[in-house]
Amino acid sequence: MKTTYTYIIYEKTSHLPEDWDELARSNIFLSRRYLKILEDAPPQNMKCYYIGVFDPLRLVGIALSQFLNLNQLETFGERDRCFKTSIRNFIFKKFCSHVLFMGNNMLTGQNAFAFEINANKTLGIQTLFEASLELKEKLKKAGLPVHLTTYKDFEKDDLTHFPSENFASLYSFSTQPNMVFCSCHEWHNFEDYLNALSKKYRDQYKRCRKKGDGIQKRKLNLEEINHLEDTIYDLYHHVAQNAPFNTFFLPKNHFRVMKENLKDDFLFYGYFDNQKLIGFNTLIKNGFQMDTYFLGYNESIQREKMLYLNMLYDMIAYSINKGFKEIVFARTALEIKSSVGAKPQEMFGFIEHSNSFINRKMEQLFCYLEPKTEWKERNPFK
Repeated sequence: MKTTYTYIIYEKTSHLPEDWDELARSNIFLSRRYLKILEDAPPQNMKCYYIGVFDPLRLVGIALSQFLNLNQLETFGERDRCFKTSIRNFIFKKFCSHVLFMGNNMLTGQNAFAFEINANKTLGIQTLFEASLELKEKLKKAGLPVHLTTYKDFEKDDLTHFPSENFASLYSFSTQPNMVFCSCHEWHNFEDYLNALSKKYRDQYKRCRKKGDGIQKRKLNLEEINHLEDTIYDLYHHVAQNAPFNTFFLPKNHFRVMKENLKDDFLFYGYFDNQKLIGFNTLIKNGFQMDTYFLGYNESIQREKMLYLNMLYDMIAYSINKGFKEIVFARTALEIKSSVGAKPQEMFGFIEHSNSFINRKMEQLFCYLEPKTEWKERNPFK
């Protein structure tokens, strides 16, 4: 009886096995064309590795790993200026600046790996653990010793496949939830969704749309994205810089490269005021699921025109009208996403520090690495 799989670590998408995309069918974020984006337009402080799992020569699993060097960041985010934030930033710079993710730190959800339906998932995850040890040794030889290793984001059922002999020493954590909007099977169009709202939240919708009067929304093609690249980046960077915490910043060409590679599966919507781009949001078609991606906006106009909430309603309208079953809204702005019908989905992970003493204190340390957000869940439906 066979008890082991083997693995190969790739640094270029051109070296991936021919049948890689066969295993990525259910997740665009593990496909060759998406991984090529991470190769051609990654954050400056990120290096990606692609892992193939074999039994013995047949590809039975694929995975993504990302190494982040936080020393290359000028700021972790400038919104919260308080004592606890200062402590967190000090901890990251001093003890946690080299982070190895088994998964995708740019997204929310299980985008770490995919296995063939008949593969032994526990054995596959054990093999990925072994691959992570090789990656850490490789990075150490390059003068980049890994401080933190983390596996993210998994649903509760996924945890049963993580072998205890490999993960017993890692701290198991639950992060802020992934906000997921599920379309009711009785909704055939956006009007059906609006009719399902209670009076309070129908009034919120009407007030939001009235505030957004005069703003023109338009889907942009590759040529337009390229033409507006500087403005797009300024709007994105403003939002990213004012986030409570950031471990990376996208490069200026990222959205153009996204459109070049994903084509019609990547949707870019610009919001214009008097022909001037004042905001944008992006969506990625991922099977029956729609994933929200990065956005940007002018803060003063956002507040005046309720631009962010208008964007959420636009995303819901498109997804319902086009027959998507779910929208992955990720884990920011939890309460406002809840107010449009998204529900929290608890996510889990594992984390380990290379220093054994610090690792024993990981439970206390984690509250600084992943601070809790207080929020109130809303129910907008009748």
